[in-house]
Amino acid sequence: MGPAKLQAPKGTFDILPPDGRRRDSLRAVADDLLGRAGYGAFESPIFEDTDLFARGVGASTDIVQKEMFTFEDKGGRSLTLRPEGTAGACRAYTEHGMHKRPQPVKLRYWGPFFRHEAPQAGRFRQFAQIGAEALGSDDPSLDAELILLLHELLERSGVESRLRLSSLGNAGAREAYGEELRAHLRHRESELSEDVRGRIATNPLRAFDSDHEGTRAVMADAPRLIDRLEPEDAEHFAEVRALLEDAGVSYELDPTLVRGLDYYTRTVFEFESPSLGAQSGVGGGGRYDGLVEQLGGPATPGVGWAAGVERILLAGGANLPSERPVYVAIATEAHRRTAFALARELRGAGLGAQVEQAGRSMKGQMKHADRLDASAVVIVGDEIEVKDMSTGEQVQVADAREAIAVVAGAAVSG
Repeated sequence: MGPAKLQAPKGTFDILPPDGRRRDSLRAVADDLLGRAGYGAFESPIFEDTDLFARGVGASTDIVQKEMFTFEDKGGRSLTLRPEGTAGACRAYTEHGMHKRPQPVKLRYWGPFFRHEAPQAGRFRQFAQIGAEALGSDDPSLDAELILLLHELLERSGVESRLRLSSLGNAGAREAYGEELRAHLRHRESELSEDVRGRIATNPLRAFDSDHEGTRAVMADAPRLIDRLEPEDAEHFAEVRALLEDAGVSYELDPTLVRGLDYYTRTVFEFESPSLGAQSGVGGGGRYDGLVEQLGGPATPGVGWAAGVERILLAGGANLPSERPVYVAIATEAHRRTAFALARELRGAGLGAQVEQAGRSMKGQMKHADRLDASAVVIVGDEIEVKDMSTGEQVQVADAREAIAVVAGAAVSG
């Protein structure tokens, strides 16, 4: 009996080349879109001090209480695989003195994150996110800009979505409202789920997220934070909405939207896709004006979002650009080195190119070019011929330079 078959751990998955190409395309779209808006590439460590997330995400959240992958290093320090990206960005902002740079500081990131959740469609224990953060300004145009950038990213990725939008006001207003909500919950405590009862003191707003029937009945007539915004916060939120309306982006005002993290203030938003079923959230975020200070930095407003890569691809991905390669076919063994060199010249000219490397017959090579969805096939023999795979037209060329010119035309038309 041989050794046990090894598999990827529960809640993780391998990315094979066809899916890898879609992810590459999505990242290219995100980098282009966010880069043109001034969001610079940023990376934080995959693991951080556990205290960063306990303080930043919130000790009463599901993430901190139930979902973090936490371990001790050889020095006895408690470290955690990052469950989200905003806390790390805020830590880096403070650590590297980014408050001394021109504000706002705009960051974009892409990478793996980790949560110990029950795996299901669109939800994994290791997953990738695209994120964007703007730190150092409370201007409502930043809130609107980030929402519009995520809207455009989803649109360009072929994702049908709807936008839910609300405001949580400032920390003081939220705390006052929290006391009002706690009184409402305690008055009808027997109707609540055990989980919500346990959070009345620490995080009563999470009751809005409950699927428990009794809790939902209690929350149906609960007071709404959006009705208790202070004038400055109401004005800020009105400006965000006006900018979205100017851009022609529709939204649903949802006063029950609280998001799952403790650090949000003012604007909160979430994009949902009907094609994802129960796990419909594809991306979202909001403003977190007190988080940097909470983590030991200077008072710094901030706003940002994160979107799930797997969820975007599950919900759409049909519109993502995909480069069609050029395939270099070899007529006889004597032409192998010429074909190999021509493939290198095609790549040097900025074209994707693959050369025959499995000993196929010419008929087999043409079938393989079809499987690759090649835009063109360059057949290297005593002469060099280029076949446009979209039209079927085949022409003879004098040399590699002419082949590149013809292939470039076929790639554009394809």
